[in-house]
Amino acid sequence: MVHIGTVQAVVTADVFDREPTAAELDAIECEMPVIEANIELLDAQIITLDRIPTELDARRIRRAHRRVLAARRTLANTAATRTTGVGA
Repeated sequence: MVHIGTVQAVVTADVFDREPTAAELDAIECEMPVIEANIELLDAQIITLDRIPTELDARRIRRAHRRVLAARRTLANTAATRTTGVGA
């Protein structure tokens, strides 16, 4: 059996194997509060998968959902301030 591989490894690997740029890392850093809030919400939801949710579980999910919304609002307001220059 003949193995078929990529002949031009440089061309195929270039797009996927590159490091993130400074701008991409800055964008990720700005979105970290939203990412962390989503992780917290997902953790709260995972806890209730194998059991009937208690009142404490429901409060934990609601609190995590409010944190996600607040983080998204803050990110949207920050992005709007940066693009329009309001308050600078």
